[in-house]
Amino acid sequence: MKFILAVVSMFLLGSASTENAQQFETKPVEVSSSMTSVEKRVRESAVRVVSYNGHGSGGLIRYKDLQLVLTANHVTEGGIGSTYLIKTQYEDKLGVLIYKDPLHDIAVIYMPSKFEHSKGAKWNPSKELTEVGTRITYSGYPSWHNLMTFRGHVAGYETDPAAGIQLLLNTYGWFGCSGSLIYDSEGEMIGILWGVDIQRGTVQENMIWVAPIQNLDIKLALKTLCSSLGDPPRACR
Repeated sequence: MKFILAVVSMFLLGSASTENAQQFETKPVEVSSSMTSVEKRVRESAVRVVSYNGHGSGGLIRYKDLQLVLTANHVTEGGIGSTYLIKTQYEDKLGVLIYKDPLHDIAVIYMPSKFEHSKGAKWNPSKELTEVGTRITYSGYPSWHNLMTFRGHVAGYETDPAAGIQLLLNTYGWFGCSGSLIYDSEGEMIGILWGVDIQRGTVQENMIWVAPIQNLDIKLALKTLCSSLGDPPRACR
């Protein structure tokens, strides 16, 4: 939860969602040819991040010779070194938490054993704050549902006195979507989804809060990992 009480973080808590999800098979589905190549890559790299008390979403990325998952900090309630089950449409693997930023609600998970079906999206962060009106896409796992893909646009900004500027998107989001990696239509990563508006106790599922990707220093995020590896990968050199 950030500074504004009218915003709620979107981590899915409790076991009810897991019980519902067991009624459905998590198989990959065909997608329409109308989806752009960017949307297809974004969908292919989306993951479910599972902890002992719920789940969030995340984005599998490729940074040089490493596979990492970007997600929201509040999805990863454990400390550095804790493990999480990372699920794609095809595979389940364990990831290790290597970086937490509670202020900006960003976390990074390292995949010691790489996914085989997808290398993840190449690390391609937007260098500047994304402009209002920019078209966006993301894929995630709302509630007990299987993977879903959404479109929308940047609607505006708000400013957190501590964390700084936050992006507001006009799209759809629900509990379980926290940690989804947001992309623009050109395939640049623009931020990480962390919350949704609430008004008079009602969730406004079309007003989504996103931490700008500029808040993540990828080299700083890898510092603990790199210092712990005897034979550091190319990403650490």
